[in-house]
Amino acid sequence: MLSTLTRRQKRYFFLAFDSALVPVAFFLAYVLRFSVLFPAHYLSDALPLIVAMTLFGPIVVLAMRLPWIKLTSLDMSALSRIAGATAILILVAMACSFALNINAPRSIPFLFGGVFFVLSVMGRNLGYLLVSRSMQRGIAGVPVAIYGAGAAGIQLAAALRASSEVEPVAFVDDNVNLHGLIISGLSVSSPVRLREMVQSGQVKRVLLAMPSLSQAKTDAILADLHALGCDVQVLPSYVDLISGQSTTLQTVAPDALLGRDKVDLDVPDIAKAYAGRVVMVTGAGGSIGSELCRQLLECAPARIVLYEQSEFALYQIDRELRARAESVQIGISARLGSVTNPTRVANVLEEEGVETIVHAAAYKHVPLVEDNVLEGARNNLLGTQVVASAAEAHGIERFILVSTDKAVRPTNIMGATKRMAEMVIQDMASRTRGTRFSMVRFGNVLGSSGSVLPLFQDQIRSGGPVTVTHPEVTRFFMTIPEAARLVLLAGAFSEGGDVFVLDMGKPMKILDIARRMIELSGARVRNGAGGEGIEIKITGLRPGEKLYEELLIDDASLIATPHSKILRASEDRLSQIEVAAMLRETRNALEMGDTDRFRGAVEGFVKGYQRPLVEADSA
Repeated sequence: MLSTLTRRQKRYFFLAFDSALVPVAFFLAYVLRFSVLFPAHYLSDALPLIVAMTLFGPIVVLAMRLPWIKLTSLDMSALSRIAGATAILILVAMACSFALNINAPRSIPFLFGGVFFVLSVMGRNLGYLLVSRSMQRGIAGVPVAIYGAGAAGIQLAAALRASSEVEPVAFVDDNVNLHGLIISGLSVSSPVRLREMVQSGQVKRVLLAMPSLSQAKTDAILADLHALGCDVQVLPSYVDLISGQSTTLQTVAPDALLGRDKVDLDVPDIAKAYAGRVVMVTGAGGSIGSELCRQLLECAPARIVLYEQSEFALYQIDRELRARAESVQIGISARLGSVTNPTRVANVLEEEGVETIVHAAAYKHVPLVEDNVLEGARNNLLGTQVVASAAEAHGIERFILVSTDKAVRPTNIMGATKRMAEMVIQDMASRTRGTRFSMVRFGNVLGSSGSVLPLFQDQIRSGGPVTVTHPEVTRFFMTIPEAARLVLLAGAFSEGGDVFVLDMGKPMKILDIARRMIELSGARVRNGAGGEGIEIKITGLRPGEKLYEELLIDDASLIATPHSKILRASEDRLSQIEVAAMLRETRNALEMGDTDRFRGAVEGFVKGYQRPLVEADSA
């Protein structure tokens, strides 16, 4: 019945319900006081009081807004409101007794209040049970166990009770002191008992609600849970959900895939290198470039110059940063232009009075650059040379090149062009006194455009398969904030000609990343054809793709920096004559549109490069 009523009708119903409880509570109060099933004699003496309270009761009920209490939200706030109404009714009953000269025991108003409170709460609980039963009739909610009986688990259980899709049946916790307790109406079991519940069908899904655990502990629990053969979901804390820090239950954060703790790159002295200076970021609309601009706002520069060839990307980052920058009195300049245009680059440097350049502009997608060799060379190599030469000519204080681990003994054109760009910077650093040239080299950036994270997420959302090129492919990984902060630190630590690398721990298999993303998304990896879950499909290595990446060339020596996780590498470099010949041969290949000639130049100047066995059509 209740489930078919409108909200307004439910309010009228509970107004009548609470009002009717007033005379009923008085009747039961006299029954309890005199231990008589029907105390007619005593009730007749108190009839004026009962009539007065019955007339006054609806006023109190409306004043305390009891009909507005939602059945599914009978929490402490609602109970406090009912208790407040009860207290007012007790005081009014006592006042009426004196005013009407009712000769009744002093305990009657208090018994009346207690009975009214109990009946009001019980009536609402009964109404909630009736509504939930009628709504769930014919709908079997998935029985779930909540792993973690702490604050996050308790909040999650309360939220899930309002859903008809799932039914929380138990808490699971490895704290032996909690085993056997009943928390929020659910018993707390041990992980051993969980296995029995899954095997018997009592539990079909496990929700891990322990957001404060370390990554290593979370990994260990997930491994045990997935071995049970049921669905597993990793949920953020309820506080994160309502605060907007997490907007979906199944999005995998990049930090969860690192296989290591995040590197703390917050160094107080970092701001000194950029404070009060005009900093230009090339490729400002890209994944790394945009994060660099965000972090530069914390360093209090005089102005940030956003240099980008994509109009839409420049519009987006300019719109995002301008309001924040104005609030802290930092100037923002948005400049359209290509790094391959010497005139445009020089004009922007002069007009803006740039003092530091962070060069993040590059074509970085390996297969695309492999199919567009000459444009990759134009942008990655000659673009770097153009910006670096302009920096030297205009007396720029610092120039930081954003490079990649694919530049070390590259097997693809993208990595080769980045290595050639590194050699240009190393050469300029060796013969330039006014500008500090440096570069920073790091591995794959999780969450950046073209990385495995957005690709795998799209594939998982569509039900698979998740594609991995080779089961043994490994990569170093870091997050976008780690990469951006490393670049800024490189500029702060730079002495000239430096190659900075980040200690990122051990490389990870892409296959393991795929499995972990599927599991953290709440699904299972399919085992064998026709099984349930999401399939991982091996597609074969792409042209120019390596099984593993490196951060150092040969046995380069490493030098410590002020940060324990950042190292300075000392590597061999080409002579000025060799760099000039490399640039000359590249320009000739571009003028002639000769892809094969440029590949020949790469083979001659880039150590370790070999042409792929099957070359893609190039342009």
